[in-house]
Amino acid sequence: MLAFPAVIPRCLTIATSDSGGGAGIQADLKAFAALGCHGTSAVVALTAQNTHSVTAVHEAPPAFVRAQLDAVFDDIGVDAAKTGMLFSARIIEAVADFLAERPVPLVVDPVMVAASGAKLLQDDAVSVLVGELFPLAAVVTPNLHEACALARVPYVDDADRRELAEAIHDLGAPAVVVTGGHGEEPVDWLFDGERHVPIAVDRHGDEATHGAGCTHSASLAGLLAWGESLEDAARGAAAMASEAVRNGLAGLGAGSGPVDVLRLGDREARGVRAPR
Repeated sequence: MLAFPAVIPRCLTIATSDSGGGAGIQADLKAFAALGCHGTSAVVALTAQNTHSVTAVHEAPPAFVRAQLDAVFDDIGVDAAKTGMLFSARIIEAVADFLAERPVPLVVDPVMVAASGAKLLQDDAVSVLVGELFPLAAVVTPNLHEACALARVPYVDDADRRELAEAIHDLGAPAVVVTGGHGEEPVDWLFDGERHVPIAVDRHGDEATHGAGCTHSASLAGLLAWGESLEDAARGAAAMASEAVRNGLAGLGAGSGPVDVLRLGDREARGVRAPR
């Protein structure tokens, strides 16, 4: 069944629910809304989560994940998608099998460990993520910790983002953005297989950073849905994630508060390119 032409860009998040509302599906839908996109979702798992811990994870059956994807693609349609926390090998396999049949511009955020230290990707799922989902992506967006883990090197604050981006590209990712929220250098590092593009980012402390990575990858997907080039989308996503941290809800909860992407105000003035 063919979808009707969209009035506005349609963005899909394939990820996990955060009961605290700061990250995961909830953060992604807020970022889509802030960019004027219609957000849809395929929920792969539920978490019992707040600003300082993840206390439980309940995985959805792969068949139900596929049913959600079928429902969205068959009626509404998808202009760009992103993946977040996928948790298990069987979920990743189900998502990859579906997207191989129904390809769309895809941002893969390789969520592996929460800021609280909770493991969000099972050990046996990493190789499946790399082998089956990375080749389907338009871009993969690890933070510095995830990039080091994927490249199989120890984490250090001054890790060379250029080398990490090249190593992850060699794993099968067509393009990579190693994000700049961690480490010594505040820079998002884009590598598209040919060009290295450092993108300076502003940091605003760690009082309200919960959901920053999700917001970045969802913003990148939203800007790709609007037809932006990868470099322009990466620059816009960097600015949106930084502003969401700057406007974050510090003091909401006992841990790092959630970012707030809905208080961006004049995005042009903040350095975020307006969608066409």
